[in-house]
Amino acid sequence: MAFPTHIVSAGGIVEDGDGNILLVKAHDDGWVYPGGIIEVGENLIDGVIREIKEESGIDAEVSHLISVISNTAIHKWYDGVTDVPTKVMFDFVCRAVGGELATSTEESSECRWVSKGDVLNLITLPAIGLRYEAYLNFKGSVNYTEYVTATTSECNVKLQKHI
Repeated sequence: MAFPTHIVSAGGIVEDGDGNILLVKAHDDGWVYPGGIIEVGENLIDGVIREIKEESGIDAEVSHLISVISNTAIHKWYDGVTDVPTKVMFDFVCRAVGGELATSTEESSECRWVSKGDVLNLITLPAIGLRYEAYLNFKGSVNYTEYVTATTSECNVKLQKHI
């Protein structure tokens, strides 16, 4: 039996305590909240904390899980050749506990605190906007969403459910 290949990633919607959310400008994706692929042998919490630090210089702690997201499309990576398999993503609300804003040559070209209500004005990827809306609409139950993307500019929701 061949085991399926999935990418597992985690995103951190980092709050600063003053109504602002941490955004980073990713080289390929524009403005997003920090997150990325979990490394081999790493748990989700450690992975999202690492990604936040790498992309923004901010130290954070995880508060709670708000969403589990599946992108069930297989699409091409930025190189136009490599197939990206199904992704399973976990989004967490996090609190900033230290550090200073700093970009990373590999991860981000800019980072800043943005008013919670202005975040969607900066996010251009539909899938990231959909995931951020789950944060804005969070009422205590984890949101599960399945979507399909053929390109980064589209996001077709197949299923959305609170669990």
